[in-house]
Amino acid sequence: MKCPACSNLENKVIDSRLNKEGDIIRRRRECLTCSERFTSYERLEKTLPMVVKRDGRREDFDRLKIVNGVKIACQKRAISIDKIEFLVDRIEQHFQELGEKEVSAVTIGEKVVRELYNLDDVAYVRFASVYRSFKDVNEFMVELKEVLKDKQASTKKNDLLE
Repeated sequence: MKCPACSNLENKVIDSRLNKEGDIIRRRRECLTCSERFTSYERLEKTLPMVVKRDGRREDFDRLKIVNGVKIACQKRAISIDKIEFLVDRIEQHFQELGEKEVSAVTIGEKVVRELYNLDDVAYVRFASVYRSFKDVNEFMVELKEVLKDKQASTKKNDLLE
């Protein structure tokens, strides 16, 4: 690991810790040349499918694209970055567990839409409106009415259970 201060490759590990899920190791290191302390993270490399775009192009699965899209949908909402990361972790794990070599971008988008639906109504509608490219306000309203109907049914069900 290269020291960020002096670029020396010689360092020692002072402390190692696993994250809560046990899939990332955080290491505190100290450079043996300049004594600078820094942190490194080790993450298990996952085998993810290639993404087949609508025009037929293929590209690597890019977690960051999903994170950025979800962040935009969640702007000005009371949704922590931890919840966003957890949502993207579930999506990434889903496609890893499928074991497919290729997956369509449409399939990934639909998975994101379903996950956002369970997280936040406004974020869901924002993402769906861009992802599904509604042609006019009527298509958008149909989707919005469906969300409202589902949420009202869920509220009534919860009221009955209490």
